Parts: sequence; C-alpha cells; structure tokens
Amino acid sequence: MLGSSIMGSSRDPSERGSKDEIVLLPMSSKAGILRVTEIETQVESRNNVPPPPPVFSMPDDKPGGMQDVLWLPRVSNSSDETGAKVRRGLNAEKEMTLLGCARQYPKAIAWSILLFLTVVMEGYDKSLIAGFIAFPTFRRRYGEVSQSPTGPVDEISPLWQMGLQNAAVGCEVIGLLAHGYITYNIGYKRMMTLSLVWMCAGIFPAFFATNISVLVASQAICGVSWGVIQTLAATYAAEVVPSVVRACLLSNVNMCWVIGQLLGTGVLRALIHNNTEWSYRIPFALQWAWAIPLLVGISFAPESPWWLVRRERKVEARHALQRLTKQSNLDIEDTIAVMEHTNQIERKLNYGGASYADLFRGANRRRTEISCMVWSCQALCGWTLTGYAPYFLEQAGFDSSKSFSVATGMYGMALVGGIISWFLLSHIGRRKLYLTGLFVSCILLTIGGILSITMKGNAALNWGLGAILIATTFAYNLTIGPTCYVIVAEIPSTRLRVKTIALARIAYNCFQIINNVIAPQMLNPTAWDLEGRSCFVYAATALLCLVYSYFRLPETQGLSYLELDMLFEKHAPTAKFKELQVRLANSAYLTVDRAERMRNAWHGWLTYS
Repeated sequence: MLGSSIMGSSRDPSERGSKDEIVLLPMSSKAGILRVTEIETQVESRNNVPPPPPVFSMPDDKPGGMQDVLWLPRVSNSSDETGAKVRRGLNAEKEMTLLGCARQYPKAIAWSILLFLTVVMEGYDKSLIAGFIAFPTFRRRYGEVSQSPTGPVDEISPLWQMGLQNAAVGCEVIGLLAHGYITYNIGYKRMMTLSLVWMCAGIFPAFFATNISVLVASQAICGVSWGVIQTLAATYAAEVVPSVVRACLLSNVNMCWVIGQLLGTGVLRALIHNNTEWSYRIPFALQWAWAIPLLVGISFAPESPWWLVRRERKVEARHALQRLTKQSNLDIEDTIAVMEHTNQIERKLNYGGASYADLFRGANRRRTEISCMVWSCQALCGWTLTGYAPYFLEQAGFDSSKSFSVATGMYGMALVGGIISWFLLSHIGRRKLYLTGLFVSCILLTIGGILSITMKGNAALNWGLGAILIATTFAYNLTIGPTCYVIVAEIPSTRLRVKTIALARIAYNCFQIINNVIAPQMLNPTAWDLEGRSCFVYAATALLCLVYSYFRLPETQGLSYLELDMLFEKHAPTAKFKELQVRLANSAYLTVDRAERMRNAWHGWLTYS
C-alpha cells in the first residue's frame, strides 16, 4: 500500500473515507512545530466502495529547495482508527530513549539475552577444535608424528585440520538453508528448541570418539544446529526490541562469541598439563552443561510477534507482545498496528518470504548483496588468525602453555572492546564504526607482516606478533564484530529477514571454508610455513572489503524497518540514508490539508497510504 501519487488530486472527495495524512516537512527546528492538525475527516460513500490502490509515481519536477527531501509514511485509511494507531506507534518509537526502552521492554531484552547464551555455547563449542590443534594430549591421541626443524613432533595434519573445521562449516550451510524454510513455517522458538536437541545428540560421538574420523562426523552433526543457532538469536532479538536499543542488544551477539571462546580457551588452558584422555573429553562433555539448561529455558520463551503477524495470528501476537513489554494495552495495539501495516506494505511490494528467490527480486537484491558482503568481510578481515591464535603463536615460537595464556588475554581484550562498542554504536553509527574497523585491520595486519620479515630470528618477534594479534582482536571486537550483527539484522525487509540473514551467513561460511583450507597451510611448518607473513594475505583482503563498504554500505542508525523499506524501494543512494536521519532530527510528521497538497506536488510524493 505504498504510493507516491498526489493523494486526493485525482479522486472525488465522496469516494474517499476518513484520512490522516502525514508528510515530512523541512523545519528549522522542532521548536517550529506547534501542533498536529487532523484534517479531512469525511464520511465514507454510501456504497462503501473502497478507494482504488494508489499509483506508484514521482513528480518529474522537484520543487526548488526540496531536491533532497525523502518521503515518510502517511498512516493508512481505516474506519477503526488504524491510521491513528500507526501514527502513534511510529512517533512513540522515534521519541523513545535508551533508558525508557529498557524500562518498557525489560522482558524482551531478558529473553533475547537468554537466546544469546546459545551463541556463547556455540562460541565455546567451536573454539575447542581450534584449540585442540595446539593441545599436546589431543595431538598425541589423534595426530601423527612428523619431522620439523626442531625434531619429531605430534601434529594434526593440515588435511585433517581442514576436515575438522570444514565438516562443521559445510554442514552449517545445510542448517542455514533448512533454517530459512523451516523457521518460516514453525516459528523461532520451535526451531531453536529443535536445534538444541539435535546438537545434544551430536555431542555423543565427540565425547566417545576413538579416532579422528568420528570427531569429524560429530563436527558435521553439530554443524547443522550451529548454522541455525548463529543466526536465529540475532533475528529474534531484532524483532522483539525497538530500534533505539537494537544496536546495543545485537552487538552483544559478537560479545557472546567472545565469551564462549574465552571460556573454551580458559578450560583448555586449565587442562593443558593433564596428560590423560580426560583433558580433551571433559571439554566436550561440558557442551551438555550448556545445551540442556538452555533447552529448558527457551521452551518458555514467547514467540516473535513479527512472525505471528506475518502468519496472520494477531491475537497470539498481542499476547506475545504483552509478555515482552510493560506497555499499556493502548501502546500494544499501536505497536501491533505498525507491524501489520509494515507487513501489508511489504506484501503489496511482493516481497514474498516463502522462497530464497524472493531475495533477488527488486529492491531486495541490493539488501541481500549488502548483508552477504558485510558478513563476508568478517571472514576476510583477518579474524581467522585470532581463531587459530594458540596454534599461530606456537608456530611463531611460544611454548604451548604461553600460547594459551596469550590467547586467553587476547579474548579478554576482545570482551573489553565489545563493552565499549555499546556506546560507540549509539553515538558514531554503524557505517563509520564498520569502516574504521576495516581500516585499522589493514594497518595492524600490514605491521604484523612487516615485523615478521624484518625481525625474523629475533626473540622479540614472538611478543611483537602477540601484541599485534591482541590489538587486532581488540579492534575487531570494538568495531567490525559487533557492528556486523546489527547491520545484517537491520538491512533486510521484515518478511525476508530470516532468509536474508541465513544466506548472508552462508556467504560467510563459504569464505570461512576457504580460510579453513588456507590458514592451516600458511601456519603449518610442514606446509607453506608462512608464520607471521600470513598477515599480508588478510591485510590485502581487508583493504578490498574497505573499498566495497565505503561505496555500498548505508547508515541504518535510527531508522525504522518501514523507513528502510522506503529508502531501498526508492533506490536511495548510500548517502541518502544518513541524510534522512539528519532530516528526521530536524523535522516532524505533520498533516497537510488538501489545498496544500494540490499546490505542491512534493507533498503528494512525500505521503504514502
């Protein structure tokens, strides 16, 4: 129901019902807004014939001084005050502060954090294999003796390293594809419950594994559920909290990864001097200690009201929203009206949602491209080296104990960076923070590569590379890591969010598979043996990501899902997204009488019904 025609200029007044039209008018300041006038309330025609749908068009001539004005919503026509509800809901979200949002949506934030704990669990699970590659007892049990410049050593061959990593990542793709279809039909809560049950079953082969082939099979089984978990928590949170708190909340997904990795590395560090088989079986068993309590807790979580609205289950959506907020019944009705209105607009625009093919139609093609590239940059900015930190540091010259100690400190710095990012995302914005992170990664990785060449053979090189790795980890978790989860959750349309995020993660996994093939070869002394020079490879890929993001990544801070739909549907260039935010800060939603609309064609284009 999105239109840009001159409303009221082509139809007789007797053919229209009650209307409230809202447009964005340039104002010098908010102080210039005195009142909102409701006008043009008319009696419906006697035969109750609904008005024809609006025509999609834009005025050919842009009035002077308004060349850059972007359109904002007019509430829909209705006889049950739906228009007023939509207007109140939109204005309430714009006026909401961070503290006020925390007071009104404490239960939504709490349920989101509960789902985020599944990401902590996955971060712990996935850090084990990367850590075990540098774990002496594990290598003696599952590795092979090979010759190195320092003598015979137990090593997990590069081929098996690739198998252990890619078995999980490859099956994550299967889980993500299934997630896009299954979640669309059964909902978020049921899908998360099903994934946790599947993962509990996949832990058994790892715990009882007698050879490395069984470990690979266990990784593959768990990978299916990991594919769902790594995206579903963020998607759920993006739909149950308002935009003002969305960035702070979603940035915690990255911190949950860090906490999981920190716990995994800490557990391995505590057991590194244990020479029995329990030194690697206990970490596997601890995965059940995560999954089972989470399975119980999530079974009581409310379903996403957005999903229920998309399934036309309004009564259940209202009940779910009541469990998520402290709002009054009036506020809940307004919020539901905005959800229904946004859903109706996206249906009118043929956004679909049942098929992955919908992601590549019309304006959604651009949204899919941005989401996929933003997540792919995570895999190409050098973060892979931090995942192999213990092994990387060991190959650079640290002994096993020190390498795990430095890696633990590295994840501690990552946690600090994640906390600081809460404040930066709210004040700096998504785009600027993301670009800054890519730029800093380019510089740090280049320095690391240069040090590896100029200081080769110097004892200080080990600590220099350790410092570079810690600084890179801190910068990543301050910028790229948390910002990525916010952007990929905000860019898609509401009807296609699950599938867009799933496909974006698949793109990330494809690059991660390449990383899992190349990184062991670069670091392993029996293969390419690049050691610290591998930093140059990721410095180059980070530079390419920086160039792409500068030209294609828009700023989404402060924009509702409805406003993002409009910007993408009108093919707004990247700069216009930031411009709209500035205009929102100095403008207001006002009603315009019919005479003014007829005098100024832009008022018609700025409205929608």
